[in-house]
Amino acid sequence: MSSYHEGHRQLQDQFDSRRIADRLEAVTYRVAMNDGDRAVVESADMFFLATSDPAGNPDCSYKGGDPGFVRAVSDTELAWPDYDGNGQFRSLGNIAIHAPVALLFVDFAKPGRLRIHGRARLAFDDPELAFMPGVQLVVRVSIDRVFPNCPRYIHTKAPIARSPHVPRPDQSPPVPGWKRDQRFADALPTPRKDRP
Repeated sequence: MSSYHEGHRQLQDQFDSRRIADRLEAVTYRVAMNDGDRAVVESADMFFLATSDPAGNPDCSYKGGDPGFVRAVSDTELAWPDYDGNGQFRSLGNIAIHAPVALLFVDFAKPGRLRIHGRARLAFDDPELAFMPGVQLVVRVSIDRVFPNCPRYIHTKAPIARSPHVPRPDQSPPVPGWKRDQRFADALPTPRKDRP
């Protein structure tokens, strides 16, 4: 069954790209990660997450951490920790009621792109939590589709520094500036307690 819907097909036909779209789907789309995909995922220090609510209203967020913060649990499942955020839970709230997600991994050094589509769930009592200090929630994605994406328009960039806010063993991250802003001080949630 094709992953293309009528909107895709209309534009593919208008621009005579149906043949190449079908070939790309037949040759490069997979239902499980291969070794190269796993290497991209597990070396990533960031990715973009697209979610939507049941009405189709989209949301896109940046997820970052140290390399390895996204784990390939198997060839058909990956997981990452939910780090402390601003409490809006825009992406995770969408996942809680509407499971389809899309992840975009971008390698700015090589360059390269990898897309993963799947169905996400929130895991509050997950074995992955044992490896992540202060984390109380893990997102798990069952993979429907994995495919590379043309990297030709990716700007080559090099990382300058990793965020000091990423949770790390034996290190307390600094308090983000917005949490010290008096406009928000009385509305902050009770701090999370670290898991044993």
